Amino acid sequence: MNKIRRTEFGIATGIFLLILFSLLYKSVAYNVFDLQRDYGWKFARYHQVFDYYKHYLFPLLAHIAIVYFSFVFVHGVVVPRFYEKQRYLLGGLLSLPALIILFVTILVSNTWLYGYLFGVYKTVRGVHTHCAKAAFLLTTFYVVVYLIYYAGRYLFLQYAYERMVNKPWFRQSLIDGAVIAGIIGFWIMVARSDDRGVAIMIFCAGTFCGFMYFVAMHRLYPRFIVHRNKKILFQEAIGFWMISLVWMLVAGLQARYNGGGLYAAGIVTVTLVTAIVILPAAWWIFSARNARASTLQGLRQALTHTEAGLDFLRWQINPHFLFNALNTLYGTALQERATATGQGIQQLGDMMRFMLHDNTLESIPLEKEIAYLQNYIALQRLRTQGTPDIIIDVNIDEALCEHNIAPMLLIPFVENAFKYGISQRNKSRINLSLSCTEDKIYFDVYNSIHANKSMEIENESMGIGINNVRQRLNLLYPGRHDLNIRETGTEFFVHLTLVVDPAKNDEI
Repeated sequence: MNKIRRTEFGIATGIFLLILFSLLYKSVAYNVFDLQRDYGWKFARYHQVFDYYKHYLFPLLAHIAIVYFSFVFVHGVVVPRFYEKQRYLLGGLLSLPALIILFVTILVSNTWLYGYLFGVYKTVRGVHTHCAKAAFLLTTFYVVVYLIYYAGRYLFLQYAYERMVNKPWFRQSLIDGAVIAGIIGFWIMVARSDDRGVAIMIFCAGTFCGFMYFVAMHRLYPRFIVHRNKKILFQEAIGFWMISLVWMLVAGLQARYNGGGLYAAGIVTVTLVTAIVILPAAWWIFSARNARASTLQGLRQALTHTEAGLDFLRWQINPHFLFNALNTLYGTALQERATATGQGIQQLGDMMRFMLHDNTLESIPLEKEIAYLQNYIALQRLRTQGTPDIIIDVNIDEALCEHNIAPMLLIPFVENAFKYGISQRNKSRINLSLSCTEDKIYFDVYNSIHANKSMEIENESMGIGINNVRQRLNLLYPGRHDLNIRETGTEFFVHLTLVVDPAKNDEI
């Protein structure tokens, strides 16, 4: 959550600095007498003295600054520390002064920004009343916009963020969105104009470049990596360029510049910028992103195998002694006719053999993972067989399950279900199902949760095991898995769909 707030703060600061730079750039780049003429015509109409700095620049700077700092204070301090912790009274006591300061600052800036109204109204009170109404409406507007933003933000974080944040495309989309916004902002800053037609053309030019960047990153270059045909790349680039050109033609007609030299110059300029700057820059970013992703993938795989090897060595102390001891106990149980005990010992031995040998491999047949699951569940049934209120329902269909799979991907979910889903005092239920198709594995686990277990889950953040499996899935099956985890106060659901390409089984 802190990372999200830092991102929001960075975006808000970037917008604030962009607007600030735009205002100051115009003040420096343009002749002050031209600015007096362009922005002071209303003052001249009503016989009022106009000063560009007092009646335009400084009031706007004050207005923008107070909106920015109010957002930072409310969203960064008041909301997370008070409202989100249900301390509404203190939150309201802090929000009210912020709103008052916002209103008063806008009111004062309006009295300067709309100073020509002193030539319209007969009394000073009339001007102040007009500015107060405008300030009140603007303050209300900002509050409503923030509430809408916060509601959308809450819904996104509640229902979509967890599903999207670990997807590789999510961060890439954020970066690409920032680059496109920067391209559009750059065009607006470089070719700033107060003429409506020219402003439309400038916005369309920025949109054109942003669109071509997006197409290059997500269509042209990914396909080029596959087919490696420059002719196809050039043809597709021309096709998308024509689509963008149609957009600019429509905008030009709306702006009434379609037949003028200014429009033709704009087309040439945008085309050159796209060919010389945008597409090469997009290729550089795309190549760097792919290289970094490949390097990171290799490092993660190496680190995963190293950590697994270290963990294996830590507890691999004389495994032959352990197996001999289990075999001795198994033989003793059979001599004493303790069949269930002997069966449990044998199942435990099979599980330990799996942990010592199969768990160190990069991939194993799915049937071995299923056998481990069945042994684990059988041992848990022995532990709970005297409690009729505990229901364990297992439905494993091994037809078409002739796939390879990374070891220990499924068992953490089952362990989690037995850890948090079993209570000796309350009715408990665990449902497990597994099935396969020719290229997919479907795995579902449901378990009840009890009050004390619910607190443990919250404190342990769903368990270290599940978080590790999530990371392994992202590493070993990127784009080839769908993991959905839902939790209520009394129930816990896990659904995993794993796409297993037979051609890639040996690569896992």
